[in-house]
Amino acid sequence: MNDNTIDGLREALKHSPDNGPLRLLLAETLLTLNRLDEAETEYSTLLKITNNHKAKIGLAKVFFKKGSYSTCNVILEEVIENGTMDISVFTLYAKGLLKENSIAKAIEAYKKALTIDPNYFDEELDNQLRQRGSHEITETEEELDNRFLQKPDINFSNVGGMEAVKKEIELKIIKPLLHPELYRAYGKKIGGGILLYGPPGCGKTFIAKATAGEVNAKFISVSLNDILDMWIGNSEKNLHEIFELARQNTPCVLFIDEIDALGASRSDMKQSSGRHLINQFLQELDGIESTNEGVLIIGATNTPWNLDPAFRRPGRFDRIVFVPPPDLTTRESILRLKLNNKPTGTIDLQAIARKAENYSGADIDAIIDIAIEQKLESSFDDGIPKPLETSDLLTALKKHKPSTQEWFSTAKNFAMFANDSGLYDDILTYLKIKK
Repeated sequence: MNDNTIDGLREALKHSPDNGPLRLLLAETLLTLNRLDEAETEYSTLLKITNNHKAKIGLAKVFFKKGSYSTCNVILEEVIENGTMDISVFTLYAKGLLKENSIAKAIEAYKKALTIDPNYFDEELDNQLRQRGSHEITETEEELDNRFLQKPDINFSNVGGMEAVKKEIELKIIKPLLHPELYRAYGKKIGGGILLYGPPGCGKTFIAKATAGEVNAKFISVSLNDILDMWIGNSEKNLHEIFELARQNTPCVLFIDEIDALGASRSDMKQSSGRHLINQFLQELDGIESTNEGVLIIGATNTPWNLDPAFRRPGRFDRIVFVPPPDLTTRESILRLKLNNKPTGTIDLQAIARKAENYSGADIDAIIDIAIEQKLESSFDDGIPKPLETSDLLTALKKHKPSTQEWFSTAKNFAMFANDSGLYDDILTYLKIKK
Protein backbone atom coordinates (compact mmCIF):
# COMPACT_ATOMS: atom_id res chain seq x y z
CA MET A 1 0.00 0.00 0.00
CA ASN A 2 1.21 3.53 -0.76
CA ASP A 3 0.80 6.93 0.87
CA ASN A 4 -2.30 7.64 -1.23
CA THR A 5 -4.06 4.64 0.36
CA ILE A 6 -3.16 5.83 3.86
CA ASP A 7 -4.27 9.38 3.05
CA GLY A 8 -7.55 7.99 1.73
CA LEU A 9 -8.13 6.03 4.96
CA ARG A 10 -7.35 9.08 7.08
CA GLU A 11 -9.77 11.22 5.04
CA ALA A 12 -12.52 8.63 5.45
CA LEU A 13 -11.94 8.60 9.24
CA LYS A 14 -12.43 12.38 9.39
CA HIS A 15 -16.00 11.81 8.30
CA SER A 16 -16.48 8.69 10.46
CA PRO A 17 -14.03 8.87 13.43
CA ASP A 18 -15.81 6.09 15.37
CA ASN A 19 -15.59 3.59 12.50
CA GLY A 20 -13.69 0.76 14.22
CA PRO A 21 -13.00 -1.50 11.22
CA LEU A 22 -11.72 1.48 9.21
CA ARG A 23 -9.32 2.61 11.97
CA LEU A 24 -8.15 -0.97 12.50
CA LEU A 25 -7.36 -1.24 8.77
CA LEU A 26 -5.34 2.00 8.96
CA ALA A 27 -3.43 0.83 12.07
CA GLU A 28 -2.63 -2.56 10.49
CA THR A 29 -1.50 -0.89 7.29
CA LEU A 30 0.85 1.45 9.22
CA LEU A 31 2.22 -1.53 11.19
CA THR A 32 2.91 -3.44 7.96
CA LEU A 33 4.84 -0.41 6.65
CA ASN A 34 6.77 -0.27 9.95
CA ARG A 35 5.45 3.24 10.71
CA LEU A 36 5.32 2.28 14.36
CA ASP A 37 4.56 5.60 16.08
CA GLU A 38 1.61 6.25 13.77
CA ALA A 39 0.37 2.67 14.19
CA GLU A 40 0.59 3.01 17.98
CA THR A 41 -1.52 6.18 17.84
CA GLU A 42 -4.23 4.56 15.73
CA TYR A 43 -4.39 1.36 17.85
CA SER A 44 -4.54 3.43 21.07
CA THR A 45 -7.29 5.66 19.64
CA LEU A 46 -9.33 2.60 18.64
CA LEU A 47 -8.96 1.07 22.11
CA LYS A 48 -10.39 4.23 23.67
CA ILE A 49 -13.50 3.71 21.55
CA THR A 50 -13.87 -0.07 21.94
CA ASN A 51 -12.20 -3.01 23.68
CA ASN A 52 -11.04 -4.48 20.36
CA HIS A 53 -9.18 -7.82 20.58
CA LYS A 54 -7.26 -7.33 17.32
CA ALA A 55 -6.29 -3.78 18.32
CA LYS A 56 -4.71 -5.06 21.55
CA ILE A 57 -2.70 -7.67 19.68
CA GLY A 58 -1.66 -5.06 17.09
CA LEU A 59 -0.54 -2.65 19.82
CA ALA A 60 1.47 -5.47 21.45
CA LYS A 61 3.18 -6.09 18.08
CA VAL A 62 4.06 -2.39 17.85
CA PHE A 63 5.70 -2.43 21.29
CA PHE A 64 7.54 -5.66 20.45
CA LYS A 65 8.96 -4.10 17.28
CA LYS A 66 9.95 -1.00 19.27
CA GLY A 67 11.81 -3.17 21.78
CA SER A 68 9.37 -2.38 24.62
CA TYR A 69 9.03 -6.05 25.51
CA SER A 70 7.67 -5.51 29.01
CA THR A 71 4.75 -3.39 27.72
CA CYS A 72 4.12 -5.92 24.95
CA ASN A 73 3.95 -8.76 27.49
CA VAL A 74 1.59 -6.87 29.83
CA ILE A 75 -0.88 -6.31 26.97
CA LEU A 76 -0.70 -9.97 25.86
CA GLU A 77 -1.17 -11.22 29.43
CA GLU A 78 -4.48 -9.34 29.54
CA VAL A 79 -5.51 -10.87 26.19
CA ILE A 80 -4.63 -14.37 27.45
CA GLU A 81 -6.44 -13.84 30.77
CA ASN A 82 -9.60 -12.92 28.87
CA GLY A 83 -9.37 -16.26 27.05
CA THR A 84 -7.92 -16.78 23.59
CA MET A 85 -7.05 -19.70 21.32
CA ASP A 86 -5.02 -17.50 18.97
CA ILE A 87 -1.67 -19.25 18.37
CA SER A 88 -0.07 -15.97 17.23
CA VAL A 89 -0.76 -14.45 20.67
CA PHE A 90 1.08 -17.23 22.51
CA THR A 91 3.90 -17.16 19.96
CA LEU A 92 4.44 -13.41 20.33
CA TYR A 93 4.14 -13.69 24.12
CA ALA A 94 6.79 -16.45 24.16
CA LYS A 95 9.12 -14.30 22.06
CA GLY A 96 8.54 -11.28 24.30
CA LEU A 97 9.29 -13.36 27.40
CA LEU A 98 12.39 -14.74 25.74
CA LYS A 99 13.63 -11.19 25.15
CA GLU A 100 13.23 -10.58 28.89
CA ASN A 101 15.08 -13.83 29.61
CA SER A 102 12.01 -15.44 31.23
CA ILE A 103 12.84 -18.86 29.79
CA ALA A 104 10.46 -20.97 31.89
CA LYS A 105 7.46 -18.71 31.15
CA ALA A 106 8.41 -18.59 27.45
CA ILE A 107 8.42 -22.40 27.36
CA GLU A 108 4.94 -22.51 28.92
CA ALA A 109 3.62 -19.99 26.36
CA TYR A 110 5.08 -21.95 23.43
CA LYS A 111 3.73 -25.20 24.89
CA LYS A 112 0.25 -23.60 24.94
CA ALA A 113 0.56 -22.81 21.23
CA LEU A 114 1.56 -26.44 20.58
CA THR A 115 -1.40 -27.65 22.64
CA ILE A 116 -3.76 -25.67 20.39
CA ASP A 117 -2.09 -27.14 17.29
CA PRO A 118 0.38 -30.03 17.84
CA ASN A 119 1.68 -29.59 14.28
CA TYR A 120 2.52 -25.93 14.83
CA PHE A 121 6.19 -24.96 14.53
CA ASP A 122 8.08 -21.72 15.05
CA GLU A 123 11.74 -22.03 14.05
CA GLU A 124 13.02 -19.23 16.31
CA LEU A 125 11.26 -20.53 19.44
CA ASP A 126 12.12 -24.13 18.68
CA ASN A 127 15.83 -23.33 18.31
CA GLN A 128 15.98 -21.32 21.51
CA LEU A 129 13.67 -23.29 23.79
CA ARG A 130 14.11 -26.90 22.82
CA GLN A 131 17.09 -29.27 23.10
CA ARG A 132 17.61 -31.60 20.19
CA GLY A 133 17.37 -35.32 20.76
CA SER A 134 15.58 -35.10 24.10
CA HIS A 135 12.06 -36.01 25.11
CA GLU A 136 9.58 -34.15 27.27
CA ILE A 137 9.22 -35.21 30.89
CA THR A 138 6.13 -34.11 32.81
CA GLU A 139 5.58 -35.74 36.19
CA THR A 140 3.94 -34.91 39.47
CA GLU A 141 5.86 -35.37 42.73
CA GLU A 142 3.94 -38.58 43.46
CA GLU A 143 4.70 -39.98 40.00
CA LEU A 144 8.39 -39.15 40.52
CA ASP A 145 8.34 -41.06 43.82
CA ASN A 146 6.62 -44.07 42.27
CA ARG A 147 8.95 -44.20 39.27
CA PHE A 148 12.29 -43.88 41.04
CA LEU A 149 12.01 -44.75 44.74
CA GLN A 150 12.72 -48.42 45.51
CA LYS A 151 13.29 -50.56 48.61
CA PRO A 152 15.79 -53.26 47.52
CA ASP A 153 15.35 -56.87 48.63
CA ILE A 154 18.99 -57.83 47.94
CA ASN A 155 22.26 -57.15 49.76
CA PHE A 156 25.95 -58.11 49.51
CA SER A 157 25.14 -61.77 50.24
CA ASN A 158 23.46 -61.86 46.81
CA VAL A 159 26.60 -60.54 45.07
CA GLY A 160 29.00 -63.31 44.09
CA GLY A 161 32.67 -62.26 44.06
CA MET A 162 33.44 -58.54 43.67
CA GLU A 163 35.24 -58.57 47.03
CA ALA A 164 37.46 -55.54 46.26
CA VAL A 165 34.47 -53.54 45.10
CA LYS A 166 32.42 -54.44 48.18
CA LYS A 167 35.34 -53.51 50.46
CA GLU A 168 35.68 -50.05 48.87
CA ILE A 169 31.93 -49.42 49.16
CA GLU A 170 31.98 -50.61 52.76
CA LEU A 171 34.73 -48.13 53.69
CA LYS A 172 33.27 -45.16 51.85
CA ILE A 173 29.53 -45.69 52.27
CA ILE A 174 28.52 -48.42 54.72
CA LYS A 175 30.85 -47.78 57.68
CA PRO A 176 29.90 -44.08 57.97
CA LEU A 177 26.21 -45.05 58.22
CA LEU A 178 26.89 -47.72 60.83
CA HIS A 179 29.23 -45.50 62.92
CA PRO A 180 27.97 -41.92 62.42
CA GLU A 181 29.24 -40.68 65.80
CA LEU A 182 32.85 -41.61 64.91
CA TYR A 183 32.70 -39.77 61.61
CA ARG A 184 31.06 -36.70 63.15
CA ALA A 185 33.76 -36.63 65.87
CA TYR A 186 36.32 -36.14 63.11
CA GLY A 187 34.14 -33.62 61.29
CA LYS A 188 33.46 -35.95 58.38
CA LYS A 189 30.11 -36.00 56.56
CA ILE A 190 28.03 -39.17 56.26
CA GLY A 191 27.48 -39.58 52.57
CA GLY A 192 29.45 -38.68 49.49
CA GLY A 193 30.13 -40.31 46.20
CA ILE A 194 31.85 -43.32 44.74
CA LEU A 195 32.42 -43.94 41.03
CA LEU A 196 32.19 -47.46 39.61
CA TYR A 197 33.84 -47.99 36.24
CA GLY A 198 34.54 -50.93 33.98
CA PRO A 199 33.26 -52.73 30.89
CA PRO A 200 29.49 -52.74 30.26
CA GLY A 201 27.29 -55.54 31.56
CA CYS A 202 29.41 -56.39 34.61
CA GLY A 203 26.93 -55.67 37.40
CA LYS A 204 27.49 -52.03 38.36
CA THR A 205 23.74 -51.45 38.82
CA PHE A 206 23.36 -54.70 40.78
CA ILE A 207 26.14 -53.83 43.25
CA ALA A 208 24.66 -50.35 43.75
CA LYS A 209 21.24 -51.82 44.53
CA ALA A 210 22.81 -54.39 46.87
CA THR A 211 24.60 -51.53 48.67
CA ALA A 212 21.23 -49.93 49.46
CA GLY A 213 19.93 -53.28 50.72
CA GLU A 214 23.04 -53.77 52.87
CA VAL A 215 22.33 -50.58 54.85
CA ASN A 216 18.51 -50.85 54.68
CA ALA A 217 18.36 -47.67 52.61
CA LYS A 218 16.01 -46.49 49.86
CA PHE A 219 17.35 -46.81 46.31
CA ILE A 220 16.98 -44.44 43.35
CA SER A 221 18.36 -45.44 39.96
CA VAL A 222 18.49 -42.89 37.13
CA SER A 223 20.19 -42.59 33.75
CA LEU A 224 20.68 -39.77 31.30
CA ASN A 225 17.29 -40.42 29.63
CA ASP A 226 15.51 -39.87 32.96
CA ILE A 227 17.02 -36.40 33.26
CA LEU A 228 17.24 -34.90 29.78
CA ASP A 229 14.19 -32.89 28.74
CA MET A 230 13.42 -31.26 25.41
CA TRP A 231 12.85 -27.83 26.99
CA ILE A 232 15.79 -25.60 27.94
CA GLY A 233 16.26 -25.47 31.73
CA ASN A 234 14.03 -28.47 32.46
CA SER A 235 16.93 -30.97 32.53
CA GLU A 236 18.52 -29.04 35.40
CA LYS A 237 15.12 -28.95 37.14
CA ASN A 238 14.71 -32.73 36.72
CA LEU A 239 18.18 -33.35 38.14
CA HIS A 240 17.46 -31.13 41.14
CA GLU A 241 14.13 -32.90 41.80
CA ILE A 242 15.84 -36.33 41.78
CA PHE A 243 18.45 -35.13 44.29
CA GLU A 244 15.68 -33.61 46.42
CA LEU A 245 13.80 -36.95 46.33
CA ALA A 246 16.96 -38.64 47.66
CA ARG A 247 17.43 -35.97 50.38
CA GLN A 248 13.83 -36.41 51.55
CA ASN A 249 14.24 -40.20 51.87
CA THR A 250 17.54 -40.65 53.71
CA PRO A 251 19.35 -42.91 54.10
CA CYS A 252 19.23 -43.25 50.34
CA VAL A 253 21.54 -44.62 47.66
CA LEU A 254 21.27 -42.50 44.53
CA PHE A 255 22.65 -44.47 41.59
CA ILE A 256 23.41 -42.53 38.42
CA ASP A 257 24.14 -44.66 35.38
CA GLU A 258 25.87 -43.37 32.21
CA ILE A 259 27.43 -40.63 34.29
CA ASP A 260 30.04 -40.10 31.57
CA ALA A 261 27.26 -38.87 29.26
CA LEU A 262 25.90 -36.56 31.96
CA GLY A 263 29.27 -35.36 33.20
CA ALA A 264 31.23 -35.09 29.97
CA SER A 265 34.04 -32.57 29.99
CA ARG A 266 32.66 -29.04 29.95
CA SER A 267 35.30 -28.03 27.43
CA ASP A 268 33.82 -30.59 25.00
CA MET A 269 30.28 -29.29 25.44
CA LYS A 270 29.35 -27.19 22.43
CA GLN A 271 25.88 -26.38 23.68
CA SER A 272 25.60 -24.04 26.64
CA SER A 273 22.63 -26.14 27.86
CA GLY A 274 25.01 -29.08 28.34
CA ARG A 275 27.40 -26.95 30.37
CA HIS A 276 24.51 -25.66 32.50
CA LEU A 277 23.49 -29.25 33.27
CA ILE A 278 27.03 -30.21 34.35
CA ASN A 279 27.28 -27.13 36.57
CA GLN A 280 23.91 -28.01 38.11
CA PHE A 281 25.16 -31.54 38.74
CA LEU A 282 28.30 -30.25 40.48
CA GLN A 283 26.16 -27.97 42.67
CA GLU A 284 23.93 -30.89 43.64
CA LEU A 285 26.96 -33.04 44.50
CA ASP A 286 28.33 -30.26 46.71
CA GLY A 287 24.96 -29.81 48.43
CA ILE A 288 25.26 -26.03 48.10
CA GLU A 289 21.56 -25.27 48.65
CA SER A 290 20.64 -28.48 50.54
CA THR A 291 22.69 -30.89 52.62
CA ASN A 292 23.50 -34.31 51.18
CA GLU A 293 23.89 -35.83 54.65
CA GLY A 294 22.71 -39.43 54.41
CA VAL A 295 22.61 -39.41 50.60
CA LEU A 296 25.03 -41.99 49.21
CA ILE A 297 25.78 -41.25 45.57
CA ILE A 298 27.09 -44.00 43.30
CA GLY A 299 27.96 -43.17 39.72
CA ALA A 300 28.62 -45.73 37.00
CA THR A 301 30.57 -45.21 33.80
CA ASN A 302 32.14 -47.28 31.06
CA THR A 303 34.48 -44.42 30.12
CA PRO A 304 35.87 -42.61 33.19
CA TRP A 305 38.45 -40.86 31.01
CA ASN A 306 35.62 -38.82 29.44
CA LEU A 307 34.44 -37.52 32.80
CA ASP A 308 35.05 -33.89 33.72
CA PRO A 309 37.94 -33.82 36.27
CA ALA A 310 35.77 -31.55 38.47
CA PHE A 311 33.63 -34.61 39.28
CA ARG A 312 36.57 -36.32 41.00
CA ARG A 313 37.38 -33.55 43.45
CA PRO A 314 37.16 -34.24 47.21
CA GLY A 315 33.57 -34.51 48.43
CA ARG A 316 32.33 -35.55 45.00
CA PHE A 317 33.35 -38.82 43.31
CA ASP A 318 36.68 -38.86 45.12
CA ARG A 319 36.87 -42.67 45.20
CA ILE A 320 36.95 -44.50 41.87
CA VAL A 321 36.48 -48.28 41.86
CA PHE A 322 37.15 -50.74 39.04
CA VAL A 323 34.36 -53.30 38.44
CA PRO A 324 35.97 -56.10 36.40
CA PRO A 325 34.19 -58.87 34.50
CA PRO A 326 32.92 -61.60 36.88
CA ASP A 327 35.54 -64.02 38.21
CA LEU A 328 35.28 -67.81 37.91
CA THR A 329 33.11 -68.25 41.03
CA THR A 330 30.79 -65.41 40.00
CA ARG A 331 30.47 -66.72 36.42
CA GLU A 332 29.46 -70.10 37.81
CA SER A 333 26.87 -68.43 40.10
CA ILE A 334 25.46 -66.41 37.18
CA LEU A 335 25.14 -69.55 35.05
CA ARG A 336 23.38 -71.41 37.86
CA LEU A 337 20.97 -68.53 38.41
CA LYS A 338 20.20 -67.99 34.71
CA LEU A 339 19.66 -71.70 34.01
CA ASN A 340 17.31 -72.12 36.95
CA ASN A 341 13.78 -73.22 35.88
CA LYS A 342 14.99 -74.04 32.35
CA PRO A 343 15.03 -77.61 30.98
CA THR A 344 18.60 -78.82 31.62
CA GLY A 345 20.49 -82.10 31.69
CA THR A 346 23.67 -82.63 33.72
CA ILE A 347 25.64 -79.43 33.13
CA ASP A 348 29.26 -78.93 34.15
CA LEU A 349 28.90 -75.30 35.24
CA GLN A 350 32.54 -75.01 36.28
CA ALA A 351 33.82 -76.17 32.88
CA ILE A 352 31.66 -73.58 31.10
CA ALA A 353 32.60 -70.85 33.59
CA ARG A 354 36.29 -71.63 33.06
CA LYS A 355 35.90 -71.27 29.28
CA ALA A 356 33.98 -67.98 29.73
CA GLU A 357 36.89 -65.91 31.02
CA ASN A 358 36.42 -62.14 30.40
CA TYR A 359 32.72 -62.71 29.63
CA SER A 360 30.39 -60.19 31.28
CA GLY A 361 27.08 -61.08 32.92
CA ALA A 362 25.34 -59.78 29.80
CA ASP A 363 27.56 -62.03 27.63
CA ILE A 364 26.59 -65.08 29.70
CA ASP A 365 22.92 -64.15 29.13
CA ALA A 366 23.60 -64.06 25.39
CA ILE A 367 25.33 -67.48 25.45
CA ILE A 368 22.34 -69.08 27.16
CA ASP A 369 19.97 -67.44 24.64
CA ILE A 370 22.01 -68.85 21.71
CA ALA A 371 21.95 -72.34 23.26
CA ILE A 372 18.17 -72.12 23.83
CA GLU A 373 17.55 -71.05 20.21
CA GLN A 374 19.44 -74.13 19.00
CA LYS A 375 17.40 -76.38 21.27
CA LEU A 376 14.12 -74.78 20.19
CA GLU A 377 14.80 -75.74 16.56
CA SER A 378 15.18 -79.41 17.47
CA SER A 379 12.12 -79.24 19.78
CA PHE A 380 9.76 -78.05 17.03
CA ASP A 381 9.61 -81.55 15.47
CA ASP A 382 7.83 -83.26 18.38
CA GLY A 383 6.94 -80.28 20.59
CA ILE A 384 8.92 -81.68 23.52
CA PRO A 385 11.47 -79.31 25.16
CA LYS A 386 14.98 -80.77 24.85
CA PRO A 387 17.24 -80.24 27.88
CA LEU A 388 20.26 -77.99 27.62
CA GLU A 389 23.55 -79.85 27.92
CA THR A 390 27.15 -78.80 28.57
CA SER A 391 27.97 -79.24 24.88
CA ASP A 392 25.18 -76.81 23.87
CA LEU A 393 26.59 -74.03 26.04
CA LEU A 394 30.19 -74.68 24.94
CA THR A 395 29.05 -74.48 21.29
CA ALA A 396 27.26 -71.20 22.06
CA LEU A 397 30.45 -69.86 23.66
CA LYS A 398 32.28 -70.26 20.35
CA LYS A 399 29.59 -68.21 18.59
CA HIS A 400 29.69 -65.25 21.00
CA LYS A 401 32.95 -63.48 21.79
CA PRO A 402 33.25 -61.51 25.06
CA SER A 403 32.02 -57.95 24.59
CA THR A 404 34.58 -56.75 27.15
CA GLN A 405 37.52 -57.21 24.75
CA GLU A 406 36.89 -53.98 22.86
CA TRP A 407 36.56 -52.07 26.13
CA PHE A 408 39.85 -53.45 27.48
CA SER A 409 41.59 -52.53 24.22
CA THR A 410 40.68 -48.85 24.78
CA ALA A 411 41.13 -48.94 28.57
CA LYS A 412 44.61 -50.44 28.25
CA ASN A 413 45.79 -47.40 26.25
CA PHE A 414 44.57 -44.99 28.93
CA ALA A 415 46.05 -47.13 31.71
CA MET A 416 49.42 -47.30 29.92
CA PHE A 417 49.77 -43.76 28.60
CA ALA A 418 47.36 -41.44 30.49
CA ASN A 419 47.67 -42.70 34.03
CA ASP A 420 50.11 -40.38 35.80
CA SER A 421 48.01 -40.35 38.98
CA GLY A 422 47.66 -44.16 39.00
CA LEU A 423 43.90 -43.86 38.58
CA TYR A 424 43.71 -46.87 36.26
CA ASP A 425 46.29 -49.15 37.91
CA ASP A 426 43.53 -51.71 38.60
CA ILE A 427 43.14 -52.22 34.84
CA LEU A 428 46.86 -53.01 34.51
CA THR A 429 46.65 -55.40 37.46
CA TYR A 430 43.66 -57.17 35.92
CA LEU A 431 45.46 -57.48 32.57
CA LYS A 432 48.63 -58.63 34.39
CA ILE A 433 50.63 -55.77 32.88
CA LYS A 434 53.46 -54.04 34.73
CA LYS A 435 53.74 -50.38 33.82
